[in-house]
Amino acid sequence: MGNSTYNGPVRSLNGFQIASKSATTGAVTDVTTLVNTDARRYALQCYFEKLPALNAVLDTTGASSSPALIAYTIANKEFQVMGTNMTTALSTFDTTRGGITITTAGADEDQSIIAPHLDTNQTAWQVVKWGTENSVVWEASVSTNAIDNQKIWAGLKLTNDQLIATDADQAFFKFQTDATNSEAFTDYTLLHFIYSVGGIDYISALPITVEANTTYHLKIVIDVNRQATIYVNGTQYNVSNTAGSTGGTATTAVQESKQATLSNALTNDVDLIPYIGIEAGAAGAEALDAHFQGISRLIFE
Repeated sequence: MGNSTYNGPVRSLNGFQIASKSATTGAVTDVTTLVNTDARRYALQCYFEKLPALNAVLDTTGASSSPALIAYTIANKEFQVMGTNMTTALSTFDTTRGGITITTAGADEDQSIIAPHLDTNQTAWQVVKWGTENSVVWEASVSTNAIDNQKIWAGLKLTNDQLIATDADQAFFKFQTDATNSEAFTDYTLLHFIYSVGGIDYISALPITVEANTTYHLKIVIDVNRQATIYVNGTQYNVSNTAGSTGGTATTAVQESKQATLSNALTNDVDLIPYIGIEAGAAGAEALDAHFQGISRLIFE
């Protein structure tokens, strides 16, 4: 279809999508972001214009020194960094790709996690309820660096922990190179999607081999029936509904004109929190780039 000009408004009952066609394979994918959300939804986006810092940076009680006040002024007021041995200095701007880079401190099991500030009334990212009953849509773009001895997770959880068993209700993506300090996967080269309903876990092994220095746009869409569907780099994937806390059931991309396999209904009225994190699986620093994050929900509950 060529360029077209219309005289008057263009309307669609179910929204518009920005499509991208691969020059090599001819595959058409959806690259639409939440910028184009409709008026029935409440939406937030963050491109990390300011660096997330440790939560303590926002507490300036008794601080009279210039360094403390400067640190507060330049810190991101929506998101913080946290995790084992994490420091503010390990959150830096990604001047090459755009966004930020979070890096672990250098020891085994060190973590670097991006989370909304959890203080009372600090940010709508935490105060607004992202409930399973609210038709929540979450998305983020992240880039890997080196792939060695690490665990990466991103999505909607109750806590910031990467372990599947920690949260009874969740929906998130995970990649890990091994089972150390974690659960066992059948294939450690693949990206996985995990959702849990009242403590019952479901692990989808997506047909996506995670590569070094590669950008992944991740998206979770929860519908009015509390069922989730997922997208990676604009391609929709089926979700496995085979219960299990280890292993992972192989899934496929949704074929054209075919109905996607959605998750089972998530537990009703559970408020989830967006987290993005990386954990080192051995001595040595591990890094993850985060370019933007978005979330929306129906205004009417």
